[in-house]
Amino acid sequence: MLSANSAPMPYLQRQGTATLLMVDDKPFFIRGGELGNSSFEREYLAPYWPMLKELGLNTVLAPVSWELIEPSEGQFNFNSVAELLADARANDMRLVLLWFGSWKNSMSCYAPNWVKRNPARFPRAAAASGEVLEILSPFSDANAQADATAFAALMVHLREVDPQHTVIMVQVENEIGMIPDARDHSQAAQAAWAGPVPAALIAYLKTHPLQPHIYNSLQNKKELTGGTWAQVFGNSPKAQEIFQAWYFAQYAEKVASAGRAQLDLPMYTNAALIRPGTEPGQYPSAGPLPHLADIWRAAAPSLDFIAPDIYFPNFAHWADAYVASGNPLFVPEALRSLDAAANALYAFGQYSAIGFCSFGIESIEPDAAEMLTGAYNVIGQLTPLIAAHAGSEKMVGLLPPADDMRHPLRVRFGEYLIAATFERVPAPSLADGVINESGQAAGAKVLPAAAILISIGDDQFVFAGIGVTLSFQPHDGVGKVGILHCEEGRFDPDWHRIRTLNGDQTHQGRHIRLEPGKFAIQQFALYRY
Repeated sequence: MLSANSAPMPYLQRQGTATLLMVDDKPFFIRGGELGNSSFEREYLAPYWPMLKELGLNTVLAPVSWELIEPSEGQFNFNSVAELLADARANDMRLVLLWFGSWKNSMSCYAPNWVKRNPARFPRAAAASGEVLEILSPFSDANAQADATAFAALMVHLREVDPQHTVIMVQVENEIGMIPDARDHSQAAQAAWAGPVPAALIAYLKTHPLQPHIYNSLQNKKELTGGTWAQVFGNSPKAQEIFQAWYFAQYAEKVASAGRAQLDLPMYTNAALIRPGTEPGQYPSAGPLPHLADIWRAAAPSLDFIAPDIYFPNFAHWADAYVASGNPLFVPEALRSLDAAANALYAFGQYSAIGFCSFGIESIEPDAAEMLTGAYNVIGQLTPLIAAHAGSEKMVGLLPPADDMRHPLRVRFGEYLIAATFERVPAPSLADGVINESGQAAGAKVLPAAAILISIGDDQFVFAGIGVTLSFQPHDGVGKVGILHCEEGRFDPDWHRIRTLNGDQTHQGRHIRLEPGKFAIQQFALYRY
């Protein structure tokens, strides 16, 4: 059970190219699950705690609803938060709280009744058609102030009742975005669009290297002297999305900064991603998306990073995009399918991710639960190694870049060229009369396949995951590479060998292999001849 004593404040620390979440002054990797939107209250959640522990979670992401904590203006009720804290501590679990304030999946459904019933005081966004939307307008100071006041009250409550920091991080709003147009067309928004681009944004654009999306949108790239939004960025849907992003991010900054003034926990906000071929307004536009990271960074400095909710199958594409935009990787929401296990391995192995979380974790199906438990067990064992090698070139995540991949994934790793192949179905053994050369079989259940590879010394490696086979060539093309030794085992916390692998298990010294359908950790050494 988590101690009731005070503890050091959680914080973020840069290490190489990675950012580590430090809890109790030690690296902490969130093996998480996010609860369903309405699954956080004590009576409903109580039966699920044993299952969450069995999955290997160390952190639960749970909503805090504005409508529940401030049912009347200025009158706060933190019973739901207090119960969540107590139950998490009793189950030795950390929490990331999700502030469901002004926006949740673009809409304002979690605003309290006294906000919803008073649109004159708390104005809504409007579509280009003039239709009033179920979206609080970010162009209203009253909206921002009401949200910021409630969020600050929550942080004051945590400061008083959570000295051990059961809560290690906070999400500000949820999937902010504008729809069905690229921007708000309310009266205040129209006035802002016709007005000048704020001097603070012009100064940022002049003094920071910019992402291609922002740079290419500038109408005058040589001299940024200001002007209206249309004069600086044009009048396209992409330009309107940039405008909307600035005001969404400024609103989030008002809320986040009000909270951090009371309790300086790490904070972020998350994004609903873009379906291929869609234009601004056809997806929740102007949120903390990777192509808008410059705008969010300039307007919301109180947010430590922005985060993707990855429900699309091309997980690596979106993870790569967020890191390339200058962010650490944290995945607060992802599919809870069989592939969640593989995606978690990639996130931690490739980017030393702050954390990975499947959504609706209390509803995970047995097969997916078994796989995620296996992946989290491996990640838990490797945590010291992941922390030690975070931000270096001595660790890599391996994930098939396409479902129908027919050629090995080739990776430069130190002095070696590695060819990785992925087996996503159980492979019959030689003694059963069949060799599964392709790794595929008609009608078989598709399994996750991914791995983490870490260099722990000269020609010494740790290899962990499921369904991945590695073969090696020298990068300089001189000679060949052989397997000197390979063994399977576990870290508890030091390395404990279970068996030495050779013969059929290494294809007579030709490869290193993690079997499909079975999570394992191996240590091996290479040599040249």
